[in-house]
Amino acid sequence: MQGLKNKLFFITVGLISPLSLQTSKVFAGSFGAEIFCTMRDGGNDHESSWDAAYTYIKKQKGGFFKVSPKQAAAQITESVIRDRETFSYCVEYLDQLHPNRQLIRDLEKQEEMKVKEAREKEKKRKRLEKELEETNEDFSEDIIERYSY
Repeated sequence: MQGLKNKLFFITVGLISPLSLQTSKVFAGSFGAEIFCTMRDGGNDHESSWDAAYTYIKKQKGGFFKVSPKQAAAQITESVIRDRETFSYCVEYLDQLHPNRQLIRDLEKQEEMKVKEAREKEKKRKRLEKELEETNEDFSEDIIERYSY
């Protein structure tokens, strides 16, 4: 009987604890959105508003794992979209939370192309050096006298 009570206790705690952690995450994201939107509406720039909201969300999350900037931006976006009536003035600022992903992909492709070109240049240089060495080996070490008949 005692073992059954222990099992029920741990099952109950196991079911309730994730729900309580989830609600704190929702509140942190919601208030983070409020901080971000209020600061932006008050005339602050994106960086200072984002830093304040992100710092608050990180502080509220706590725990072993930290909230990434992408997760925090997603929480703010989610809160603004869920409560559009309250945050109607803030929708125009959401695009700055998620930088242009196409631009990031293009920059990554350009970087990959530069690395690829550098590798190809190095390969070509090594191949030319090898050909030059082979060509030099074909010539004898003897000095050719111009007037020796």
